[in-house]
Amino acid sequence: MTRIGPNTVLPARRTPVVLTTADGERLAGELALPPESDPIATVVLLHPNPTGGGSMDTHVIRKAAARLPALAGIATLRFNTRGTSSESGTSTGTHDNGGTERHDVAAALEFVADLPDIWLVGWSFGTDLVLMHGLHPSVTGAVLLAPTLRRSRPEHLAAWATSGKPLRCLVPELDDYVRPAAARTRFAAIPQAEIIEFPACKHLFVGQADQALDAVVDFISPTTPTPLPREW
Repeated sequence: MTRIGPNTVLPARRTPVVLTTADGERLAGELALPPESDPIATVVLLHPNPTGGGSMDTHVIRKAAARLPALAGIATLRFNTRGTSSESGTSTGTHDNGGTERHDVAAALEFVADLPDIWLVGWSFGTDLVLMHGLHPSVTGAVLLAPTLRRSRPEHLAAWATSGKPLRCLVPELDDYVRPAAARTRFAAIPQAEIIEFPACKHLFVGQADQALDAVVDFISPTTPTPLPREW
C-alpha cells in the first residue's frame, strides 16, 4: 500500500463537464463517480473566493474530488464559478461576489439532479453560496468549511432554520473571519447547525485537510467508517 499524499488522485470515473447557467455562462467542471459502483451520495463542492485565488483546484476541494469517490463511494461535482480560471478550466462570465453566482449553484444542482442524496460542501466564499443559494428541494443538507458570513444575511440563516435541513460548520480555531465562539453565536439562528472546532487550524486548513474530509464524510454518510484510509 502507498500513503495517500497531497497530490494523490485515487481511481474514479472522471468526466470533464461544462455547466450551462440560466443566464448563458459556461462553467468548467469535473464529475467524479466511484470507480466500480453507483454512488451512495453526491457532493457539490463550492470553492473559496476567486479574487483570493480560490477555484475548483484549491487543495481541499481538489482532495475531496480525488479521494471521496474511491474511499467513501461518494460522487463529487466541482466546478469553477463564473469568471474563475484554474488548471482544470476556465468559466465564462464575471465574478459577482455571490450575486449572479446563484445561477451557477442552480446549474450545478440541475446537473446532478439524477444522482442520489445531494449535499453541498462550501469552503469560505463557497459557504456563502450555500447559505444564500443552496436551499433547494433536492439538497439534503450542507457542510460549511470556514464559514465567513460576509455575504449571507439573517434572512438566509432564517430560511435554513425553517427548512430543518442538517448543517455542519467546520470552524478553524484561528480563522481570519469567524472563530468558534462567534460561530456559535451567529449560527444559533439555525438550531440544527452543528459547530465543530478545528484546534490550531487556520482558514486554509493547511495540514488538516484529511480531518476536514473525515468530518464531511462522517456527516453525509454516517455508516462509512472514519477516519478515511490514509493508504491505498
